[in-house]
Amino acid sequence: MAFQKLEADPKLREKAVLKFWEEKRVFERSVRERDGRPRFVFYEGPPTANGRPHFAHLLARVYKDLFPRYKTMRGYHVPRKAGWDCHGLPVELEVEKELGLSTKAEIERLGVEKFVRACRNSVDRYIREWEKMIVRLGFWIDLAHPYVTYTDDYIESLWWELKELHKKGLLYKGHKILPYCPRCGTPLSSHEVALGYRRVSDPSVFVRLPLSHDPAVSLLVWTTTPWTLPANVAVAVAEEAQYVEVLFRGERLILAKPRLSAVLGEEALVLREFPGRELLGKTYQPLYPLAGSGAYRVVAGEFVSMEEGTGVVHIAPAFGEEDYDLGRRENLPLLQPVDRAGRFTGEFPLCAGLFVKDADPKRSWRKCWPWSLFPASFPRPSTVRSLRSMGRGGGYGFGGGGDRGPVGR
Repeated sequence: MAFQKLEADPKLREKAVLKFWEEKRVFERSVRERDGRPRFVFYEGPPTANGRPHFAHLLARVYKDLFPRYKTMRGYHVPRKAGWDCHGLPVELEVEKELGLSTKAEIERLGVEKFVRACRNSVDRYIREWEKMIVRLGFWIDLAHPYVTYTDDYIESLWWELKELHKKGLLYKGHKILPYCPRCGTPLSSHEVALGYRRVSDPSVFVRLPLSHDPAVSLLVWTTTPWTLPANVAVAVAEEAQYVEVLFRGERLILAKPRLSAVLGEEALVLREFPGRELLGKTYQPLYPLAGSGAYRVVAGEFVSMEEGTGVVHIAPAFGEEDYDLGRRENLPLLQPVDRAGRFTGEFPLCAGLFVKDADPKRSWRKCWPWSLFPASFPRPSTVRSLRSMGRGGGYGFGGGGDRGPVGR
């Protein structure tokens, strides 16, 4: 057989290889001929079919192709099935842009069924684009029998799994703290929140909480999300850290010693110093007495930072994962005065019916330091144009954040 010189053009050479693989069914044979051998299981984390693939998608698929091929050459049976994630806000966002929609009310006027059909059509269109890329890249995966998350078979399999979990007593009713989009009325996945961030400014306040047994002395609390204050049910301190009671402009205040200089400067006079554990169990007068018994007391929190704030952390279990975990441990009430549209409920009459961010200037600041209302800047999902016109995929996390995260407290 005469030597055949390789085609000089890489593109033509690659197309010739792809054609050979397709005509000889090389991928299918590589799987079939190793049936019965030890299995190497590969799960394709499905891409969301809400747009055309880009370079980062190509790079990920190189790695996803590399290891199954290697294991195949080592003699393993490596079946791999393509999958398409067709649910979630990324798909809906794409369709909203196509249809010129921007609110949930506009979707409802269009009709939910029409919107769902438009989403399915969009997904099908992008799946075809992805399949072209996968074939051209030479990524070996079963495209003929994919799992597609909008099909009845797939959805029914999930319901079957839930039924089996329920039969085994593994399901329970409870709460989970998640980022939340009040415009959509839905929680957000970490992927949806990570669609992008921008920096925004929010009000930051210092709050006095007078001790019940000695109202002349107040705990000094700092928060960057004052809208969560009506849901306050406790404050947390670091039990091993040192705290001080100081006299500042005629008032006696308690805060962490490492934060004294940064918060009050050199003007404060230290009256006494003591460990945080001495504060545990003490009760205080709440800003808004909305909770019942067991609330408004000092508890220990291992997350309390000496790097920011006052070392006295406002706890609202409905609005922070660490807060919620602490609330369960300390048997604190779960106070949730915000509805699914992000408006204060009748539980908080002062701002009932107002969106939480619109209520900021209307809230009573009678126990806040007038000089302490300053903007705090931190990342928010970039799809939040403003909270009043919040886009899908953006949310203020009515179940996330605190002094310890991007949402602040």
